Amino acid sequence: MIPTTELKKGLKIELEGKPYVILQSTHTNPGKGSAFVRARIKNLETGAVIERTFKAGVDTGLERPELDERQMSYMYSDMEGFNFMCQNTYETIHLTKEQIGDDIGFLQEGIMVAVIFYKGRPISIDLPNFVNIRVTSAEPGVKGDTATGASKKATLETGMIINVPLFVKDNDLLKIDTRTGEYVERVKE
Repeated sequence: MIPTTELKKGLKIELEGKPYVILQSTHTNPGKGSAFVRARIKNLETGAVIERTFKAGVDTGLERPELDERQMSYMYSDMEGFNFMCQNTYETIHLTKEQIGDDIGFLQEGIMVAVIFYKGRPISIDLPNFVNIRVTSAEPGVKGDTATGASKKATLETGMIINVPLFVKDNDLLKIDTRTGEYVERVKE
């Protein structure tokens, strides 16, 4: 059993026979009544997000799911979804857009990801914490607007749009945090 003190973002749990990952959790200790943890969890098979509340100090009924992670490289996308290949066995697997979810914006050809298998079936991916992605177009910065720490929109080669500092220009290679989707730094080439 998993106690409520361990319910943190990123923890994979099994609830009612289905694998979930915790997206957000808040521990609340109201003035009256017992403490509880409110968690937003995402079903790893369907991508559905739900909220659950667990009383502190009470058996949660949560277990750790039997998950298998395999390192695979992203190959390409097609009309049905995304294709990955194991570098050791050359086995290819296919995941749908729903299984990939918001991680689509970080997928580049050749990137290594951990494909998560549940009961022998691929259900989702875990990206590395940071990826390097090239800027395809960035709005021009406004001169004299740097004192406020201003930012502008930039489109990355994967199609994702993020906020970047004003000095970023077209064709720059950026380090992006995949957990937050935020700019980290410009990569020197």
